[in-house]
Amino acid sequence: MYDRRNGGSVIGAFLLGGIVGAALGLLFSPRSGRENREMVVETTQKYLDEGKGLYETGKTKVTEVYEQGRDTATDKAEELRDKIDSARERLKDQVGSAGETAREKVATSVPAAKEKVGQAGAAVKAGIDAAEAKADETLEAVEEKTKKSGGGTASKA
Repeated sequence: MYDRRNGGSVIGAFLLGGIVGAALGLLFSPRSGRENREMVVETTQKYLDEGKGLYETGKTKVTEVYEQGRDTATDKAEELRDKIDSARERLKDQVGSAGETAREKVATSVPAAKEKVGQAGAAVKAGIDAAEAKADETLEAVEEKTKKSGGGTASKA
């Protein structure tokens, strides 16, 4: 029964030795069998009552700790829920504020952008008109040179 590699069998051997020792002590005691039985019953009853008391005390303490733990967990969950709701409201306010600020900036920028686009369009039109005028002048100059140089050779198309 004793196994050097396993600590559990050491405890088993110890308990078995205690039981065998108690049995031998009862058999070889100077008291009569009746006295021994009464003593065993009284001692057993005493330890059984102590065990029941310890069990009830332990059960009560475990129940109290469980209740306290549950109450604490409920309180912490409620606090966390409140903090999350608060953060959600702050975030919603910040997003709404940022959206409003963006709308205001867009509203003030649109007229300026329209004006700049209009100015750019006018500048492009003026550039195109100037280029068209230069092209007309160049074509007239080429036509005059062609007329001066000999009456022109007609191009064949």
